[in-house]
Parts: sequence; structure tokens; C-alpha cells
Amino acid sequence: METENCKSALRASCRIRTLSPRAQEQFSIFSFQFSIFSVLLLLIALSITAVAQTPTPSPAKTPTPPDDVDVLRTETDLTNLLFTATDKSNRYVTTLQQNDIRVIEDGVPQTVFTFQRETDRPLAIAFVIDVSISEERTLPDEKAAARSFIESIIRSEKDQAAIIPFEGYAHLEQPLSRDVLSIYRVLESVEVAFPAYSGVAPAIGGVVSGPGTISPPREGSTAIWDAIAVTCRNVLRRSYTQRRRAIILLTDGQDTSSRLSRATAIDQAIEAETVVYAIGIGDKKYDGINKKVLDDIAEKTGGRAFYPKKSADLMAAFQEIEQELRSQYLLAYSSTNKQHDGKFRSMKIEIANPTLAKDKLNLRYRPGYFAKKDE
Repeated sequence: METENCKSALRASCRIRTLSPRAQEQFSIFSFQFSIFSVLLLLIALSITAVAQTPTPSPAKTPTPPDDVDVLRTETDLTNLLFTATDKSNRYVTTLQQNDIRVIEDGVPQTVFTFQRETDRPLAIAFVIDVSISEERTLPDEKAAARSFIESIIRSEKDQAAIIPFEGYAHLEQPLSRDVLSIYRVLESVEVAFPAYSGVAPAIGGVVSGPGTISPPREGSTAIWDAIAVTCRNVLRRSYTQRRRAIILLTDGQDTSSRLSRATAIDQAIEAETVVYAIGIGDKKYDGINKKVLDDIAEKTGGRAFYPKKSADLMAAFQEIEQELRSQYLLAYSSTNKQHDGKFRSMKIEIANPTLAKDKLNLRYRPGYFAKKDE
């Protein structure tokens, strides 16, 4: 009677109640064991599914270098060379192709891998400004021309500039920065070092004085070659290698206290791939301008020297530098000389196109480089 009154959904349960106590105990044990087995099967199935769905890890990607890092320089034997070409009228030639030129290193022709117009590469420019007493009457015009140059060429999203006044010592008043307003403020604060240097930055180190060396600079002296060397070594070399590095040197060329030679300053500029543009400006009241030494350092680093006679000429000199920086070519080659001996290697660019060769173009570039040296 009890079984007949059960609903269809509970028939199995109702039948259990009609079993003997021992049969009910055996059925319960079987049900428990079956439940455990079912759970185990479910866990195994889930584990297999998870493994099947887990993606195979892909090999780690090589990090992409930031935009400001020169990929070419990761190859130790690849050499970058910037150059400009001008015609007989001193106009910039911007239509050269790779097959128009050839590169020779230590007398051996080289294979050029990269050749391109270089108009958009970021700049790193150091204004190295003589603030000795001989610049007293010309410094205001120098500052005005430099500001105009900064306004026209420095792109705040890419380019950097540094302000480095010097007398017997060089002072990093403005490290390389894209902050144009900060650069302006520092430039305006630069004053002639008389009776003493009035800036806030300490002297840039790196030139040693001691027994057997030239004594430290005197108050009011001028150390041009020291200033160039420490700027290349401590300021510009720390910028990313992709940048075009340049020093704009404002001085009369009258060095009175450098502990380093002009040749050492040139070597430091070449090692830092830095072009020196010299603006010879001084006062006849003192010793005038030493054009010979300024021509030398500009030519041997791939730059130019200018000798403005009035403020309009000074502005024109800065405009010429701006145009040159925007009219450069970049080439790169892997030297056939694989020795990492640290030695100097001379480079020469020649016009290979017979038609262009007749035009006798003037090619301006640094004349060599120092090979990397194995540690």
C-alpha cells in the first residue's frame, strides 16, 4: 500500500524503504562509492580540458629599442657618417643618390649599406660660450643670435640643447633638455666672468691637474680645448647615439689656459661623433680672433667656421648652420677592417657619378673615426 501511494519521481526511494536493513546498508555503501568514482571522473575530465585549452607559450620577443636608440650602432663594425654637399655657389645639393658616391677607408673601397637624406633626425646641440673678459662687448649679440637659432631649429618634441659657458673652466648651466623655456632662461642669465664667474653650476670635471701636468687655470683665463673635450665626453656622448651631435662654439679662439691640446679636443669630438661649428667673434681691444685654430677644429670635425663682423652677420651664421643641419646625408657601411684595435681610420667620400664630378661639389664630413677597442 505504501509503495502504491508513492509518486513516480520517488519510486526508487520508496522501494528502499521496503528493503531489509542489511540490504539498505549495502545499497548505501554502493551509492557512496559510486558518487566518489563519479567525482574522480569529473575532476580528471576537467584537468584534461584545462590542459587542452592552455595556449602553448610563444618564444619571448626581442625588446624593441626605443625610438631614440640607433639600431645601426648595435653592430660594432658598422660606421655612420653624416655629410653635406654644396656646389660652386655654396648652395646645398640635396638630390644625391647612393650610386653617386663612393666611400674609401684607409685607401680601401667600402660597401655602403644605408644612404638617406637626414632632415628629421633629432639634434643634440651644445652652445659652448666663451665668457672671458674679451667677450664683454659681443656677448649680448651672441645671446640674441643663439636665442633666434633655438627658436627656429629646436623642436621641443625631439631636439635637445645644452648651455655651457666657459672661462678657465666649463660649466654645465643647462644640461641637454627639450624644455625651450628653461634653455632661454639659462641663456639670458649667462654673463661675462668678471671679476669672477657668476653662474651657479660647478666646473665640469674630467681634466686632471697634478705633478707633471699644466697647472689649473687662472682666474679670468680661457680654456677652449678643455671646454670642448669635457662637453664631448661628459655631455654629448651621454645622449643617445641616434642624435646628430653638434657644438656651436662662440669664442675668439684665444686659448690661454687649456690643460688639454687642441688635437685632444678634436679627438674627443670625433669619438663622440660631434661636429664643431665655430663662430669666431671677439674684440679688437684684446687680441682679436685666432682664425687658424678655429678653422682647424671646425674642418677636422666636419663643421665650419664663421667670422661675423656685425650682428646681422652673426644671425646669418646661425642660419647657415641651421640650413646645413637640415641638408645632411647619412650613410653607413661595415668596414672591411675587422680589427678592434682602437686606432684612427681615415675616411674619404668621392663623387662616383662622372657628370656630378664635373661640377666639383664640395663634400663636408668628419675625416675619420676611432675603431672600437676590445677590452
